[in-house]
Amino acid sequence: MTDETPLRRPRRRPDVTQLDLVGGPEAVAVTLHEPDPRWPELYREHERRIVAALATTGTRAQVEHIGSTSVPGLAAKPIVDVVVAVEDVTAEEDWLEPLLAAGYLLRVREPGHRLVRTPERDVHVHVYDRGAPAVADYLLLRDHLRRDDADRALYERTKRALLERRWDDMNDYADAKTDVISAIKGRAREAREG
Repeated sequence: MTDETPLRRPRRRPDVTQLDLVGGPEAVAVTLHEPDPRWPELYREHERRIVAALATTGTRAQVEHIGSTSVPGLAAKPIVDVVVAVEDVTAEEDWLEPLLAAGYLLRVREPGHRLVRTPERDVHVHVYDRGAPAVADYLLLRDHLRRDDADRALYERTKRALLERRWDDMNDYADAKTDVISAIKGRAREAREG
C-alpha cells in the first residue's frame, strides 16, 4: 500500500452569468488628487492584510498594486486599487469569506471577477483567476504608465476632462475611460514586443 497525498484541485464550478452590483448604483463625486506618497504605504498595508486573511484557508494569491495610485506622478482619485489572482474565483469559500472576515465588503460579483472594498471605500480589491487576461492587462497598463511620460499625461488629461461631467456611478466613470485605456494598452503591447 502506498501513501498518496491527494493533490488539491480547483473546485471550478459554474460562474455567475451577469453583473451583481451589491447595494445598487451609487452616486459618487469623482475627484482627482495630486500624487500622494501615502498611496504605496496604504497598498502595502492592505497587501499584508489580504495575504494574512487568505493564509487562514491556505490560499496563495498574487497581490499587486494597480490603477492610478500605483503610478508615481499620476493624479488619481484617492482609491487604492489592488488586484488579487487566486486559483479559482468561483471557490469563494477559499478567499471571499477570509476577506470579509478581514473587514472588506463585497461590492461586485460578475463573470470572472469579484470586487471587495473597505467600508471607507478607499481601497478596492479586484479578484480574478490566476492567469486571467484582465490581470495581465492591469499590470501592462501600470508598468507602461510608469515608464511613458506622454501616455501618463494623456491619461491624466482624459481623467480631468471626464471630471467635468456628473457621474451617477463610479462604474460609468470607469467605462468612459475605456477608449483611451485601450489605445494606451495597444501602444504598451507594441513597446513590449518591439
